Amino acid sequence: MSTQSFLEVEAKFSVAESTQLPELTRLEGVDHVADTRHHALSAIYYDTEDLRLTHAKVTLRRRTGGNDDGWHIKIPSEAGRTEIHAELGEPVDGRYEVPSELLHQVRSIVRHNELTPIAQVDNKRTEMVLADADNKPVAEFCDDHVTAFSFLPGGEQQSWREWEVELAGELPGTEEGTQFIRRATSLLIGAGARVSSSPSKLKSALGDSYANAPLPPALVSPDVDPDSPAAAVITALQANRDKLVDYDPRVRRDEWDSVHQMRVATRELRSHLQTFHGIVVGPEIEKIEADLKELAGILGVARDAEVVEERWQKLLESEDSDTLDDSTREHIAQDMGTAYRRAHRRVIAALDSERYLELLESLDRLLADPPTADKQQESAPVNDDAEQTEEQSSTEEGAASSESREDNAAAAEKAKKKPEKKSKDKSADMDTVMAQHLEKAYNKLVKRHKKAVENWDNPELSLHEREDYFHDMRKAAKKLRYAAEAAGSATNLKTKRLYKACKQMQSVLGDFQDSVTSRDKLLELADSARRRGENTFGYGLLYQRERTIGLKALDDYAESFKDIKAAFKPLRKKLK
Repeated sequence: MSTQSFLEVEAKFSVAESTQLPELTRLEGVDHVADTRHHALSAIYYDTEDLRLTHAKVTLRRRTGGNDDGWHIKIPSEAGRTEIHAELGEPVDGRYEVPSELLHQVRSIVRHNELTPIAQVDNKRTEMVLADADNKPVAEFCDDHVTAFSFLPGGEQQSWREWEVELAGELPGTEEGTQFIRRATSLLIGAGARVSSSPSKLKSALGDSYANAPLPPALVSPDVDPDSPAAAVITALQANRDKLVDYDPRVRRDEWDSVHQMRVATRELRSHLQTFHGIVVGPEIEKIEADLKELAGILGVARDAEVVEERWQKLLESEDSDTLDDSTREHIAQDMGTAYRRAHRRVIAALDSERYLELLESLDRLLADPPTADKQQESAPVNDDAEQTEEQSSTEEGAASSESREDNAAAAEKAKKKPEKKSKDKSADMDTVMAQHLEKAYNKLVKRHKKAVENWDNPELSLHEREDYFHDMRKAAKKLRYAAEAAGSATNLKTKRLYKACKQMQSVLGDFQDSVTSRDKLLELADSARRRGENTFGYGLLYQRERTIGLKALDDYAESFKDIKAAFKPLRKKLK
């Protein structure tokens, strides 16, 4: 079944039945009404029992009538909404099935939940095509008389009239299009219309019955003290869980930068679970961390190919020495693009897997009922015996990541020395607890910095081994940055300066690591070329250029580390 996709940018207006339509050619850019058509439209909207699509501002419908009858799905995007169409198809066993191409786009939201009809919207539409002086369409204006039925408990029949202006041609997503919508809004409001308070016909159709549906797990408010460190961590985790789900359909459509952003959300989720271990605890954490690591790795292969392809195109553009033969240029220009497409297919396979869907379910369960340390201490039997404390810490160790185990062991040792410490540490306020976790992340960064600097000129290590220490440093800066962002957004801690310093370090070491990855891929291409009996001189030339670029990136390393040190000093005062 074929599908079509395009960007939808529109504005909706509520209007009384008696309101007269203004002269639309008064709009700048509109020369005449090129065509006027009348349609009788009928659409059935689908969603899960708990309205997951509606809550995510996604609409899925099967519409008959008009010039675009078929299945339509509308998904939020940066400049408006992405609308994807599929053919009506034939019923199976007396019912119409949602096309797999469209279901694929919302798998991260729907998962295994059944999609059923939730509303019907019938519409008598007058559609006008607004064209410029060259007879090119600039917008479509619709005058709709709507009758709708909600199939939810308590649903009722409703009727209303609305106007709709939708950009056409090349205007969607442009500044010119934005200005056109503004002028149209001014004209229509002047004629008596009001900007619609409802984002869609579906929302209007559901009316008050919308509140009768159960709440999706992702929207359940967790039972945590809003002034606790756990609340800050949960808020940070929720934001990245939402980002993960939001970028899923964009990755499937292979939108620009979508793989990178989804990978960032995945890594940040895992980083928070590691950095703030001890605030959010429990055996399920380890499984979630492992699944996030696996997903980040798969996304990473595609992202690396994407980055290297871009670097190589720039290298080719700047190489004017005539030392690259045609064969080398062809491989440099095309091979990483082929590798990216192959890696992207593996990403899609991962997003369609049961493991990924279960990961999303696990995150929802975790965030709806977070296993915080306070809850575990409240439910655990009171026992101040040091041996009991050690056993409890040992259990938490098994659930933690490898980096968190060191923290758990230290915590157990402290518990032995201070068995009189209360199970609920009321004396430590939220700022102090979060600052303590920031300090742990900072101390790890300092250790990795020392290893990287001390071993840079170590003759006993290979080049890759020495470079790997800086790669570890980059990961530490990333974790500290994520932790600073989470703490700063939920507490009174001033972490903005630390966040910026870590981001700058990431940028420095990111450029360095990209050059390392590019060099590795150049070596792979050179080996393949050598086996084919081709000239490999050009690969060596580009390898050395990438080596120089990487070393140049490290020029700002020392200054970036000083900035991180200086930014962390005020936070140390909080701990004192």
